[in-house]
Formats: sequence, C-alpha cells, structure tokens
Amino acid sequence: MQSFRVPGRHGYAVEFSPYFPSRLACATSQYYGIAGCGSLIVLEQTERGISVLRSFDWNDGLFDVTWSENNEHVLVTSSGDGSLQLWDTAKPEGPLQVYKEHTQEVYSVDWSLTRGEQLVVSGSWDHTAKVWDPAVTRSLCTFTGHQGVIYSTIWSPHIPGCFASASGDQTLRIWDVKSPGSKLVIPAHEAEILSCDWCKYDEKLLVTGAVDCSLRGWDLRTVRQPVFELRGHSYAVRRAKFSPFHATILASCSYDFTVRFWDFSKPESLLETIEHHSEFACGLDLSLHVPGQVADCAWDETVKVYTPSCLSARP
Repeated sequence: MQSFRVPGRHGYAVEFSPYFPSRLACATSQYYGIAGCGSLIVLEQTERGISVLRSFDWNDGLFDVTWSENNEHVLVTSSGDGSLQLWDTAKPEGPLQVYKEHTQEVYSVDWSLTRGEQLVVSGSWDHTAKVWDPAVTRSLCTFTGHQGVIYSTIWSPHIPGCFASASGDQTLRIWDVKSPGSKLVIPAHEAEILSCDWCKYDEKLLVTGAVDCSLRGWDLRTVRQPVFELRGHSYAVRRAKFSPFHATILASCSYDFTVRFWDFSKPESLLETIEHHSEFACGLDLSLHVPGQVADCAWDETVKVYTPSCLSARP
C-alpha cells in the first residue's frame, strides 16, 4: 500500500486517470469543507511512493473531480461556491474555465464515458443537475425534479446522453439529456442517498448507498424491489463504485471510516473490510488500468492506493 498525506486538506473525492495508469487526482477542502479553501492535487505513483505532479488551489472547498475523456491533461472539479472549474495539468497557472450557474454547493461532477459526446454533468445542493459542454461557458440544460440536495450524478457507461442522480429526497432518478423531466424515479431508500453508480457490465443495473448504512442494487426493468441489499457499514455509505473488472463486485466507503468490498452474487456478500483511515472515508475509485487496484481518501488528510487481498487473488 502507498499512502500520501495532504496536510490541512480533507479528502472528498479521488479518481484515477483514464490515460496514465500511475496518475490520480484528489479533490480536497480545508476545515472539513465547512469553511476555507480547496485544492485539486494530481498525484503520480512511483517506485519510491506517491508524489505531487500538480496542485491547484481554489477559494472554496472542492467536493468532486472528474478526468476529461478526450484530453489526458484536463480535469473538472466542483466547489462549495456553486462553480465548476476546468484545469489543465500542462498549464499550472489556474483554471482555464469557470462555470458558475448553480446557486449552492456542487457536490458531484462526472465526464461522459460514451463515445461521440463530450459532456459533463453536475449535481448541486440547489436541487438541480446541469449538463455542460466544456467548450461552452453556459450549461446546455438544467434538470429539475429532485426535492432535496443532489449528492451524486453519474453518466451511464452504456447509453449515450443518459445519467443517474441520487438525492437527499431519498430517490434515485434516471435522466435523458434530450428531455427535461426524469425518465424514472425510484424511491430507493427511506433515508438520504449519498451515492449511485452504474454497473460496467449490465446497463440496467445501478447501486445506491445511503445514510441508512446500506447499499442497494436496482434493475431498471423491475424497480419495485432492490435486486440486492448489502449491510455491514455502521454509518452512512458515502460512495459506492462497481468494479471495472468483475461483473458482481463493488466497493463502498463510509463515515464509519472503512472501505468494504462486496460480491453481490454471493449469499455472504462481504469480501473484505479495510480499516486504514481514522476519519470519514469519502473518496473511492477502482483503477481501469491495474486490475484490483483501489484509491481512497478521507478526512484524515490521507490518500491511499492499494490492492485489497480479495481482489489481488482474482484472475
């Protein structure tokens, strides 16, 4: 395991580069995101450990980060001041572009994964999601319908122009960029939903993670009941991510300080519990390049990169 300390910065999100196997980015905030500045820290794994490739500061906390899918140097972050920032690691002087329309904190940002479109979706505490073309300073569309804070917005890796959102209104919603209203509303938990993700192997399957400590799987064809429920966390599930290499494996991190790995196809679903943080575990990602490799970050000012034993033993 490699560990990197970010003094005075509390980690909110981490994401591996889709281009460079050894590169990852972390969105951080001062003072637990309640006040102060934020930093985007781009890290490089080396044989000697993790080092900083670039560090960018913003005048408010940064809550999420996503890498561009068409330029290996470009990233987008989202902030507590309602703005998104476009950064270029080859141009260290500051953001190339700032997108300011949301009226409250932007907790989620994601770059589309399907070919033929370069779109960014953002989700905000102002109850709206917005879709952006990074080449245009104004949003292309605003999506309303949630009755609470939006915590998570994620593009489908399969269906162009389709994204999911998870909210404090206890619903998971599916949207199409071509229509302003949600295509599907799923009352997924009886608690605030902090995270959602699409399965990489099944275009109809999503997972939600909520304040009720559970993860639930949803088949979009039959949404009356979850297709699986995973329990084990003792506090809110902050983020959930499906494996890019194993069709039935997912990871979750929680305010119980742990990261857990699950195989939802098995009766005994919990594969492993990682307890290497001493504060809320908020950021989590699984490498697209290195099978089994995981990055996480927490409010204990650390970013960790490792391969859990439950994934290192798999083909």
